Amino acid sequence: MNHDDQPGAMTGIALLLPITLSTMAIVLLAPVLPRMIQEFSGVSGHDYWVPMILTIPALCIALLSPLAGVLGDYFGRRRLLLAAFAFYALVGVAPVFLHDLSTILISRVGVGIAEAMIMVLSTTMIGDYFHGAARDKWLAAQTAFASMSALLFFNIGGQLGSFGWRTPFWVYLSALAMLVLVQLFTWEPKGDAAAPAQGEEPRAGPHSTSWAGFPWSRMAVILGITIYGAIFFYTVQIQAPVGLAVLGVADPARAGFLTSVASVGVPLGTFVYSRIGRWPVQRLLVIEFALLAIGFLLMGRADQPSGFVLGCFVNQLGAGLLLPTLLVWAMSLLTFEVRGRGAGMWQSAFALGQFLSPVVVTFAASLAGGLQNAFAVLSGGAALGLVALLLCAGRIKRAPDAALVKVSLHG
Repeated sequence: MNHDDQPGAMTGIALLLPITLSTMAIVLLAPVLPRMIQEFSGVSGHDYWVPMILTIPALCIALLSPLAGVLGDYFGRRRLLLAAFAFYALVGVAPVFLHDLSTILISRVGVGIAEAMIMVLSTTMIGDYFHGAARDKWLAAQTAFASMSALLFFNIGGQLGSFGWRTPFWVYLSALAMLVLVQLFTWEPKGDAAAPAQGEEPRAGPHSTSWAGFPWSRMAVILGITIYGAIFFYTVQIQAPVGLAVLGVADPARAGFLTSVASVGVPLGTFVYSRIGRWPVQRLLVIEFALLAIGFLLMGRADQPSGFVLGCFVNQLGAGLLLPTLLVWAMSLLTFEVRGRGAGMWQSAFALGQFLSPVVVTFAASLAGGLQNAFAVLSGGAALGLVALLLCAGRIKRAPDAALVKVSLHG
């Protein structure tokens, strides 16, 4: 294909599927973690090192996403994305053949490097190909798809894990299928989706190193809200089984089922966003932080598992609305020349919030006297965020779509 082709549904799907690879890195292996700990029980510090097989990729995303964006802006998005798929498959399947814990951990660093490239570049290319409501739809779909794929990969990992802890790593070869889809249905972006107006020179394409026009102040606001919101986004997914155990749900299978029921709120929230996403950003954020606060309050005051799950669901509904709001807001500010760097910064901020989430919850629990009370503290934190959003109304607005502005100014 060439850059004169128009993006279609298969282009969007080819760039939507890669978001599942970051989910796969953790969720696919969670069911076999006990077996891996047992396998390496003779290694000094194995209780610390083995869980890092799951978490190292996320840390790499937080640290390396901005660099991935810089490389995408300079060298071009597509060629790097194709290379990242191949590298992901190679290092992802490597633990099948490795027997030393240190080399397995090194391979997981490679997975994290590939993930950072894949997540940033696929998101950037959605911004390159689509604009307006179409761009919002595909960016929002990433949230729903990642959440639904988490449920799928958890079950796949559990089933494959019955054949041994190495077996789930074969699933990493699915990145090669995504490589083929991107090869067939995308092309190297040369500029924003709208065609140049009559008499206007086409955009230069890659090799952009200039930061001219980068919306530093507004991106800083978005990145701050993203880190803050991501802490709340991951609280339920990480802490819900522990909270259910406090309320007497000791069976892991039942706790997992109830958590998955509550997590349906994320794709549902994304679906709601697809209907109201063009509302003013401030209004969306106020609704989202209100849902987060109400959900945490219900969780903190629950004395039965049913009430706790209801609170989790309300919270996850707000989380499902929040993520696409922040991502679409950030992408609306970025022109082609700096889009990769902006997308990389956003992915890094979100991953940082993911990393901080359990730290914040643990700290709140130690201060408040338990996990249930910590949820009430988080409810107050979300409410404070809501108040801050109301006070900062002047700085919270979506930028006009660059491609649509260009069309309106020239005809």
